[in-house]
This record gives sequence, structure tokens and C-alpha cells, in this order.
Amino acid sequence: MSDFSPTTQLGRLRIVSYAEGASFLILLCIAMPLKYLAGMPQMVRVVGMAHGLLFVLYILQVIQAKIEYDWSMKTMILGIIASVLPFGPFVADAKLFRNADSTPLA
Repeated sequence: MSDFSPTTQLGRLRIVSYAEGASFLILLCIAMPLKYLAGMPQMVRVVGMAHGLLFVLYILQVIQAKIEYDWSMKTMILGIIASVLPFGPFVADAKLFRNADSTPLA
């Protein structure tokens, strides 16, 4: 499944998932080292704000997908846990979201 269409719930979830995962990696691998090794704390503020917004949006998208596709509670919880792990959203997309039933209820 390669649906990255913003017209479907799964497509929106996948788009936000990749953006959230990328922002987390940028925060950990670029902004944090710049703060502590180069004395540039403003990078953490900027990237951290973007990541925080994407994190909340990701959680909301996982909850919406659970409701729309009647996913199990386990799938939803694993999707949420993935958001706090580096590379987690990418793994969740490959292992959870692609394998979960993506047929809307209505």
C-alpha cells in the first residue's frame, strides 16, 4: 500500500507519521548536538516546537484512524508508543498501518 493521499484517513496518518518521525530525528541528531556542542539553543526551540505540533497531530491521526477503520486497541496503543521512539513512526507505518484493515466503516 503506498497511499499518501491526503483525501483518506490512512493517507493523512502516513503523511503526518513520516513528518513526525523526521522531525524527531532532526531534533535528536541535529538540533540537540547543535545546542550542546555548538551553543545554539535556538535550534532546539524551533525544531522542538515543530516536532511538538507534529507529535500532537500524529496522536490525533492515530485515534481518528482507530475510529474510522475500527482498529483494535492494541494497534492504536502500539501506534502511539511508536511516536516516542526514534524511527518508531516509520516502523509503525511498515508493520502496523499497512497491515491494519484500512477499509472505512461507513
